[in-house]
Amino acid sequence: MADVIAATAGAALSAQEQKQSLARRFFIKGITIAILSGMCYGLYSAFLTVGMGRGVWSLWYGGSLASVFMVTYVLGALGSAVNDTISALWSAILAAGQGKFGDVFRCLKTKPGAVMVLCALIGGPIASTAYVVALQMAGSMVIPITALCPAIGAILARVLFKAPLNKRMVVGILICVAASVMIGSTSFGVGKSPNLLIGCIIALVAALGWGIEGSVAGYGTTLVDYQIGITIRQATSGLSNLIILVPLMALMAGRVAQAPKLIISAFTSGPAMIFFLISGFFAMFAYSLWYKGNSMCGAPLGMAANGAFSFWGPFFCWIVLGVVLRQPGWALAPIAWAAAVVMIIGICLIAFNPLDFFKKMPVGATCALSEEVN
Repeated sequence: MADVIAATAGAALSAQEQKQSLARRFFIKGITIAILSGMCYGLYSAFLTVGMGRGVWSLWYGGSLASVFMVTYVLGALGSAVNDTISALWSAILAAGQGKFGDVFRCLKTKPGAVMVLCALIGGPIASTAYVVALQMAGSMVIPITALCPAIGAILARVLFKAPLNKRMVVGILICVAASVMIGSTSFGVGKSPNLLIGCIIALVAALGWGIEGSVAGYGTTLVDYQIGITIRQATSGLSNLIILVPLMALMAGRVAQAPKLIISAFTSGPAMIFFLISGFFAMFAYSLWYKGNSMCGAPLGMAANGAFSFWGPFFCWIVLGVVLRQPGWALAPIAWAAAVVMIIGICLIAFNPLDFFKKMPVGATCALSEEVN
């Protein structure tokens, strides 16, 4: 009898260990996917910047558009629209290849589908356009600033969904704010353009939009396949930019009749579209892996791991534009790189207790995963 009890207990313990091991691998895979999304984000940013300097875009930025508002804001909205539309096409192709394209339309009729549309409207026409405008005005300096979105997401989750916001998270938020001030300080000094400071401020708008998207999308990603979700997200963002935002911006500039011509010229500019095809491809994975990572390891930690794009963004912009294309001005000041490190520390502090992570990662990972499932 004792042998039977011992064998039963041993089997139960073995099953529990296997469950913990499986949960731990699932959790680590989620973190890895979220980090990869940050890398794709950096690549998409670099190729998007290259595309907006080629073909007809070089003529627009070279002075063929007389209005400063048109150059700064209308072209920023148009660049975001082209990128997200191309990204939506890549997403639709991949979804069709996986036999999921029909599910996209069925999902649109459900509440989770509506959540994805809402996230797309917040993160697309508002945040993505602000990001593109900021990137054009201040360069890769704005990328670490947009990495404030996990901090903003944590605050919004507390306000909107009564999510916990303890002292550790507050300290992490303050560290992120301090890092953004460090980055913004490089906008001042001899020879610096005043557009740098404005670009950093606009980048905060992008961080706010993505923070809202990340906190709201946490609900949708638990119920919608990430490939379906990203197709809805990018299609909504791209079309709303093309149909609503670009004409609206052109109307504000007094050139609404010029909007269709700009859109057609952007999509038919071969030298630029080559790079937009690449940026849209990486944008698809940047957002889809972000959604998938959030669903696997939880939105706070997923957003924190994705926040590594504060490194990957400047890094790939420097590699692609500075090293490969030999364009000057893409190297970041030492204080900006140091601020990126500080910001990542703050983001990680928001997401988890570092002491728990290093001392007992397997148990902590399992507990964190269990909390997300429950």
